[in-house]
Amino acid sequence: MLSIEVAAALEALRSGLVVGFPTDTVYGIAADPFDPDAVERLFAAKDRERDKAIPILAASVDQAMSIGVIEGAALSAALAHWPGPLTLVVPRVAGLPDCVGDPDTGSVGIRVPDHPVALELLSEFGPVAATSANPAGIRPATDDAWARTMLGDSVAVYLPGSAMGGDASTVVDVTGPEPVVLRPGPIEWETK
Repeated sequence: MLSIEVAAALEALRSGLVVGFPTDTVYGIAADPFDPDAVERLFAAKDRERDKAIPILAASVDQAMSIGVIEGAALSAALAHWPGPLTLVVPRVAGLPDCVGDPDTGSVGIRVPDHPVALELLSEFGPVAATSANPAGIRPATDDAWARTMLGDSVAVYLPGSAMGGDASTVVDVTGPEPVVLRPGPIEWETK
Protein backbone atom coordinates (compact mmCIF):
# COMPACT_ATOMS: atom_id res chain seq x y z
CA MET A 1 0.00 0.00 0.00
CA LEU A 2 1.35 3.41 -0.98
CA SER A 3 1.92 6.05 1.64
CA ILE A 4 -0.22 9.20 1.40
CA GLU A 5 2.91 11.20 0.59
CA VAL A 6 3.96 8.94 -2.30
CA ALA A 7 0.39 8.92 -3.66
CA ALA A 8 0.44 12.75 -3.64
CA ALA A 9 3.83 12.79 -5.40
CA LEU A 10 2.54 10.39 -8.08
CA GLU A 11 -0.48 12.62 -8.69
CA ALA A 12 1.79 15.67 -8.97
CA LEU A 13 4.09 13.92 -11.46
CA ARG A 14 1.10 12.83 -13.54
CA SER A 15 -0.11 16.46 -13.50
CA GLY A 16 3.19 17.73 -14.92
CA LEU A 17 4.51 19.14 -11.66
CA VAL A 18 7.89 18.88 -9.92
CA VAL A 19 8.33 16.66 -6.86
CA GLY A 20 11.12 16.27 -4.32
CA PHE A 21 12.41 13.06 -2.77
CA PRO A 22 15.47 11.70 -0.97
CA THR A 23 18.04 9.56 -2.74
CA ASP A 24 21.16 7.78 -1.59
CA THR A 25 23.34 10.80 -2.45
CA VAL A 26 21.27 14.02 -2.23
CA TYR A 27 17.69 15.20 -1.90
CA GLY A 28 16.45 15.48 -5.47
CA ILE A 29 13.71 17.03 -7.56
CA ALA A 30 12.08 15.37 -10.54
CA ALA A 31 9.51 15.59 -13.30
CA ASP A 32 8.00 13.39 -15.99
CA PRO A 33 10.72 13.06 -18.66
CA PHE A 34 8.15 12.66 -21.45
CA ASP A 35 6.40 15.95 -20.61
CA PRO A 36 8.49 18.88 -21.96
CA ASP A 37 6.46 21.40 -19.92
CA ALA A 38 7.16 19.44 -16.73
CA VAL A 39 10.88 19.28 -17.54
CA GLU A 40 10.81 23.05 -18.16
CA ARG A 41 9.35 23.45 -14.65
CA LEU A 42 12.25 21.34 -13.36
CA PHE A 43 14.80 23.61 -15.08
CA ALA A 44 13.00 26.69 -13.72
CA ALA A 45 12.80 25.36 -10.13
CA LYS A 46 16.55 24.88 -10.09
CA ASP A 47 17.34 27.93 -12.25
CA ARG A 48 19.38 25.49 -14.32
CA GLU A 49 20.97 26.43 -17.64
CA ARG A 50 19.12 24.78 -20.53
CA ASP A 51 22.33 23.47 -22.06
CA LYS A 52 23.13 21.37 -18.97
CA ALA A 53 21.68 17.90 -19.59
CA ILE A 54 19.02 16.53 -17.25
CA PRO A 55 19.65 12.88 -16.31
CA ILE A 56 17.16 10.11 -15.55
CA LEU A 57 16.54 8.14 -12.37
CA ALA A 58 14.87 4.75 -12.74
CA ALA A 59 13.78 1.97 -10.39
CA SER A 60 15.42 -0.89 -12.25
CA VAL A 61 17.56 -1.92 -15.19
CA ASP A 62 14.37 -2.72 -17.14
CA GLN A 63 13.01 0.79 -16.56
CA ALA A 64 16.36 2.30 -17.51
CA MET A 65 16.31 0.35 -20.77
CA SER A 66 13.06 2.13 -21.71
CA ILE A 67 15.07 5.39 -21.76
CA GLY A 68 18.50 4.40 -23.04
CA VAL A 69 20.33 1.66 -24.92
CA ILE A 70 22.11 -0.40 -22.26
CA GLU A 71 24.03 -3.40 -23.55
CA GLY A 72 27.37 -5.19 -23.33
CA ALA A 73 29.72 -3.95 -20.60
CA ALA A 74 27.20 -1.24 -19.63
CA LEU A 75 24.50 -3.84 -19.00
CA SER A 76 26.91 -5.97 -16.96
CA ALA A 77 27.84 -2.92 -14.87
CA ALA A 78 24.19 -1.93 -14.40
CA LEU A 79 23.27 -5.42 -13.23
CA ALA A 80 26.23 -5.47 -10.83
CA HIS A 81 25.89 -1.96 -9.38
CA TRP A 82 22.24 -0.90 -9.55
CA PRO A 83 20.74 0.26 -7.36
CA GLY A 84 23.81 2.24 -6.43
CA PRO A 85 26.26 5.03 -7.21
CA LEU A 86 26.82 4.41 -10.92
CA THR A 87 25.53 6.73 -13.64
CA LEU A 88 25.76 5.42 -17.19
CA VAL A 89 25.71 7.83 -20.12
CA VAL A 90 24.13 5.81 -22.91
CA PRO A 91 22.46 6.40 -26.29
CA ARG A 92 18.92 7.75 -25.87
CA VAL A 93 15.94 5.76 -27.15
CA ALA A 94 13.81 7.29 -29.88
CA GLY A 95 10.97 9.44 -28.61
CA LEU A 96 12.71 10.96 -25.59
CA PRO A 97 12.11 14.73 -25.71
CA ASP A 98 15.13 16.92 -26.50
CA CYS A 99 14.87 18.59 -23.07
CA VAL A 100 16.13 15.38 -21.42
CA GLY A 101 19.69 14.18 -21.82
CA ASP A 102 21.91 15.67 -24.49
CA PRO A 103 20.16 15.89 -27.88
CA ASP A 104 23.39 17.01 -29.56
CA THR A 105 25.15 13.73 -28.72
CA GLY A 106 22.00 11.60 -28.56
CA SER A 107 22.88 10.48 -25.04
CA VAL A 108 21.31 10.45 -21.60
CA GLY A 109 22.68 9.75 -18.11
CA ILE A 110 20.75 7.10 -16.17
CA ARG A 111 21.04 5.90 -12.58
CA VAL A 112 19.08 3.67 -10.19
CA PRO A 113 19.28 5.23 -6.70
CA ASP A 114 19.67 3.04 -3.63
CA HIS A 115 17.05 4.66 -1.37
CA PRO A 116 13.72 3.06 -0.39
CA VAL A 117 11.61 6.20 -0.83
CA ALA A 118 13.08 6.94 -4.25
CA LEU A 119 12.65 3.33 -5.35
CA GLU A 120 9.01 3.26 -4.17
CA LEU A 121 8.21 6.41 -6.15
CA LEU A 122 10.09 5.26 -9.26
CA SER A 123 8.60 1.75 -9.12
CA GLU A 124 5.12 3.25 -9.19
CA PHE A 125 5.68 6.10 -11.67
CA GLY A 126 8.52 4.96 -13.89
CA PRO A 127 11.68 6.84 -14.84
CA VAL A 128 11.91 10.54 -14.00
CA ALA A 129 14.05 13.44 -15.17
CA ALA A 130 15.90 14.36 -11.98
CA THR A 131 18.49 16.66 -10.49
CA SER A 132 19.64 17.77 -7.07
CA ALA A 133 17.36 20.04 -5.03
CA ASN A 134 19.19 23.34 -5.05
CA PRO A 135 19.42 26.48 -7.10
CA ALA A 136 22.37 26.39 -9.47
CA GLY A 137 25.63 27.19 -7.70
CA ILE A 138 24.38 26.39 -4.16
CA ARG A 139 25.20 23.20 -2.25
CA PRO A 140 22.52 20.52 -2.78
CA ALA A 141 19.93 19.88 -0.10
CA THR A 142 20.14 16.67 1.87
CA ASP A 143 16.59 16.60 3.25
CA ASP A 144 13.08 17.82 2.52
CA ALA A 145 13.18 20.74 4.99
CA TRP A 146 16.35 22.17 3.44
CA ALA A 147 15.01 21.66 -0.08
CA ARG A 148 11.74 23.40 0.83
CA THR A 149 13.68 26.37 2.22
CA MET A 150 15.64 26.73 -1.03
CA LEU A 151 12.98 25.90 -3.62
CA GLY A 152 9.67 26.77 -1.94
CA ASP A 153 6.51 26.23 -3.95
CA SER A 154 8.35 25.60 -7.23
CA VAL A 155 8.18 21.97 -6.04
CA ALA A 156 4.60 20.70 -5.65
CA VAL A 157 5.27 17.81 -3.24
CA TYR A 158 8.26 17.16 -0.99
CA LEU A 159 8.47 13.55 0.16
CA PRO A 160 9.76 13.49 3.73
CA GLY A 161 13.21 12.13 4.39
CA SER A 162 16.92 12.60 4.12
CA ALA A 163 19.53 11.54 1.65
CA MET A 164 21.71 8.72 2.88
CA GLY A 165 24.83 10.83 2.41
CA GLY A 166 26.53 8.62 -0.13
CA ASP A 167 29.27 9.90 -2.40
CA ALA A 168 28.35 11.31 -5.80
CA SER A 169 28.05 8.53 -8.35
CA THR A 170 30.72 7.35 -10.73
CA VAL A 171 29.73 8.62 -14.18
CA VAL A 172 30.78 6.56 -17.19
CA ASP A 173 30.07 7.45 -20.82
CA VAL A 174 29.55 4.24 -22.79
CA THR A 175 28.36 5.86 -26.03
CA GLY A 176 31.69 5.50 -27.85
CA PRO A 177 33.89 2.56 -28.77
CA GLU A 178 35.58 2.67 -25.34
CA PRO A 179 33.99 3.65 -22.00
CA VAL A 180 35.14 7.01 -20.59
CA VAL A 181 34.96 7.82 -16.88
CA LEU A 182 33.54 11.35 -16.75
CA ARG A 183 33.50 11.56 -12.94
CA PRO A 184 35.33 9.15 -10.64
CA GLY A 185 33.34 7.91 -7.69
CA PRO A 186 32.71 4.91 -5.48
CA ILE A 187 32.45 2.40 -8.34
CA GLU A 188 35.76 1.46 -9.92
CA TRP A 189 35.33 1.13 -13.68
CA GLU A 190 37.59 -1.44 -15.30
CA THR A 191 39.20 0.08 -18.38
CA LYS A 192 41.15 -1.95 -20.92
